[in-house]
Amino acid sequence: MLYPSPLFDVFLFIFFFQPLTPELHYYYIVELSFYWSLMFSQFIDIKRKDFGIMFTHHAVTIMLLTFSYTINATRVGSLVLALHDAVDVVLEAAKLANYCKYQKLCDFFFLMFAIIFLVTRLGVYPLWILYSIIFEMPEMLGGFPAYSIFIVLLLILQVLHCFWSYLIIKAAYKAVSKGKARDDRSDVESSSDEEPTVSHSKNSHSSATTNGTSGANGTNGYLTGGNSLEEH
Repeated sequence: MLYPSPLFDVFLFIFFFQPLTPELHYYYIVELSFYWSLMFSQFIDIKRKDFGIMFTHHAVTIMLLTFSYTINATRVGSLVLALHDAVDVVLEAAKLANYCKYQKLCDFFFLMFAIIFLVTRLGVYPLWILYSIIFEMPEMLGGFPAYSIFIVLLLILQVLHCFWSYLIIKAAYKAVSKGKARDDRSDVESSSDEEPTVSHSKNSHSSATTNGTSGANGTNGYLTGGNSLEEH
C-alpha cells in the first residue's frame, strides 16, 4: 500500500486536491497549439538573431505544458502561462501603432511593455513562482523524479528572461534617447523603418490611375488623389 508513504502524499495532493476543470483544460489546449504554431512559423518568418533562443523557448514551453498536464500540475503551469501572457496585449498594441506610423504611441506602448516585462519576468517569476517551487514545494511534497525536470525547465526560462531583458532595456534606451523604438533582433530591416522615395513623376502618374484604371474615383470606390498616408 502507498499509505502512509511520501509517494501517497504526492499522489493525494496532485490528483485529489487539484482537479482539472474544463476551462483549464481548454486553456492548456489553446496555449499548446499557439506555441506549436510559433515553433513552426519560425522557419518561414523573417530570420532574427535570436532564432536559436526563440526555438529553445518554444521547445521548453511545449515540454512544460505537456509535462505539467500529464502529471496534473496544472495550477503551477497555468500561473506561469498567465504571467507570460500578461505583456502580450501591450506588445501587440505597440506593433499595431508601429504599423500605423504612430511612432509616439508605439514608443509609449513599448515602454509600458518593458516595465511590465521586467517586473513580471525578473520580479514576480523568480521571487514568487520559482522560490515557491524550489524551496516550499519540497517541504509539502518531498522529492520525486518529475520535480527535478520541472526545476531545470523553469530555470532555463529564467535564463531566457534575463537575455530578453537585456535586449528590451537596450531598445528602451534607444527609444528614450533617439525617440524611436526598434527591434534589434531583426537581420532584415522592416518596411516601417525605411520608406522608399518615389519620384514626382510617378506620384503624378499614380494619382490618375489605380491598378491600370483611370477615373476621378479610382478603383473599387477608393479616391486616388495626390494626398497619401505619409503626408499626414
